[in-house]
Amino acid sequence: MKKILIAAAVGMLVAGSVAAQESPWLVRVRAVHLNMANTNNTTVAGLTVNDKTIPELDISYFFTKNIAAELILTVPQKQHVYSNGADLGTFKHLPPTLTVQYHFTDFTGYKPYVGAGLNYTQITAEKISAGSNNVTLSDKSIGGALQAGVDIPLTKQVSLNIDVKKVYIKSHVYVGVTDVGTLKLDPIVFGVGVGYRF
Repeated sequence: MKKILIAAAVGMLVAGSVAAQESPWLVRVRAVHLNMANTNNTTVAGLTVNDKTIPELDISYFFTKNIAAELILTVPQKQHVYSNGADLGTFKHLPPTLTVQYHFTDFTGYKPYVGAGLNYTQITAEKISAGSNNVTLSDKSIGGALQAGVDIPLTKQVSLNIDVKKVYIKSHVYVGVTDVGTLKLDPIVFGVGVGYRF
């Protein structure tokens, strides 16, 4: 009987210790604004892509209290392409991004972080034309991503999040079958959202 009581007490202590530990999973929902750099190195005059506000879902896993990986997701987004203000058409893109972050934990009332990672953008459903010429874009872009932000705890599990990213996205531009140069979108992504730590 004594052994059973000791085993039960040890089990309760272990369970209490596990329960006290913070979950490694953090999910955020953000509204983000894509502010395109639109660096046009093509022979198509004034080629740009519109800025846009989109929804974002972010899933983070903490390997330690300071080191986390964040997968940044959204749904396919429709963008307009312009030449000197004239609308040439649209395309869709899906830009998932993975970053590795360092979270600073020595501050009271807020938790800043910085991150860096990789973006993969898939471009589809192009409907772009310049006069009688079809305009197409590269079907994918792979580039870096930089990130900084802060979580402001509201409760033990819920936090307000403010985040900014620089994402490097570029595409070759083709008129017919001729490569006429590159368009670098390279958006700065401003985000505000809510996080939940499981």
